[in-house]
Amino acid sequence: MNLKRTFIALGAGLSLMGSVSVASASSHREAPAIGFDPAADNTDVWAWVNKGTHDKLNVVVAYNPLEEPSGGPNYNEFSDDVLYEVHLTRGNSNLADVITYQIQFDSNAYPRVKPEDLSKPVGGGKEFFSQLAGRKQTYTLTKVAANGKRSVLGRGIPVAPVNIGPNTNAVAYQIKQYDDAYAGSFIKDFGPEGRAWAGPRDDGFYVDIGRIFDLANLLKGTPKDNVAGYNCHAIALEIPTNLLTADGGLPRSGPSNENTVGVWASASRRQYSLLRRNGKNETWGPWVQVSRLGLPLVNEALIGLQDKDKYNRTRPANDVPNFGAYFLNPVVVRDAEAVGIYGALGVPQSTVDALKSNRLDIIDTINIKDNPTPGAHTIPLSATGDVLRVDIGTDSSFPNGRPIPGPAPNKEQADVTDVLLSVILAKGTLTVSDGVNSNDKPYLTQFPYLALPWEGFSEGHGKPAP
Repeated sequence: MNLKRTFIALGAGLSLMGSVSVASASSHREAPAIGFDPAADNTDVWAWVNKGTHDKLNVVVAYNPLEEPSGGPNYNEFSDDVLYEVHLTRGNSNLADVITYQIQFDSNAYPRVKPEDLSKPVGGGKEFFSQLAGRKQTYTLTKVAANGKRSVLGRGIPVAPVNIGPNTNAVAYQIKQYDDAYAGSFIKDFGPEGRAWAGPRDDGFYVDIGRIFDLANLLKGTPKDNVAGYNCHAIALEIPTNLLTADGGLPRSGPSNENTVGVWASASRRQYSLLRRNGKNETWGPWVQVSRLGLPLVNEALIGLQDKDKYNRTRPANDVPNFGAYFLNPVVVRDAEAVGIYGALGVPQSTVDALKSNRLDIIDTINIKDNPTPGAHTIPLSATGDVLRVDIGTDSSFPNGRPIPGPAPNKEQADVTDVLLSVILAKGTLTVSDGVNSNDKPYLTQFPYLALPWEGFSEGHGKPAP
């Protein structure tokens, strides 16, 4: 069911907002502190079940926003000092994890060589290019059950490398072309535990960031996908749904609270860090969460600037006491009013005032109350938080999951920016669009779903020299 049609109209005056263009990145540099720590910055979470069979839950999480493809010689990568996690809850009683997947990366040290080694051929001396020096990254995937039992699913799993260019392909990677077959060779199969993949991909979000951050300069200019041509670093998991049900069987067909999972991702760093004079960084102490993401746009579009860092440090289970006022009284509505958007479009003040407070419709949307059918789910406030709900007994349709690809190869199943901002700014009675309606690359129809990363040699953002 299309979310944009599920709400009762507010009145004819609100229909004037059909021409408004509002946007924000899913979670790219959304809070002050995480802007200084891109390797730990969650950018997106996609999650959905295989249509019809419902036998697999696909989860794709992305980090490190706006990676410039030609940003060498030290290209973007996952941080060895960050604990990346994918969290899965179940049911409507609480938001405790029933399964947590922990992903930790490890990069091999550059070889120590003597000055006389400089005369050695490529691969044996003090190399200029990290790829020729044998720079590689691997990861360990650990599954943590609700009772705390840890199972290491794999160690030393190779990460797909950066798509640098044809010379690197031939010399360092020893391949003819960086294509889907090559990237797919980094898929790791765990049998009954599913599959995993990690590495750089095209940033699969599409949005006009430029106009929204020019003090909401929304009624001028030409829409642009400001994420076009940039990469991210993604982790993809294919999880058999029998691992998520209470009885270990396939989910029963049809909507239910029992088979509804909540998906969110996080990044954490050690509490203490010491940079020694020799350049080595030592970390120790408990893990401290520095970033998280469930639904797109929540921290960006709902949480006030003063609390965005706090939001990244806390868990969804505490969202109602910590941030409930933001959900019920969306700041972005007051901001849109302050810069004159509603007034310029002739929206009656009484209608604007009704959008400022008591917005239980936002809570209902997060909790997929009416998806896929009216009254399909009953999730109380005690189990409400920023998680992407996926009823694994039904075909996924945003906000009940977030599938890719959608009606076209370069589109999500729903334009999440348009859908969520239509809800926040207009209670879902009409389409509020940023004018950016598709990704700059087609998604894959198979695992790991995001498109190949842009190549540094030929596809960076630089301009031809005069």
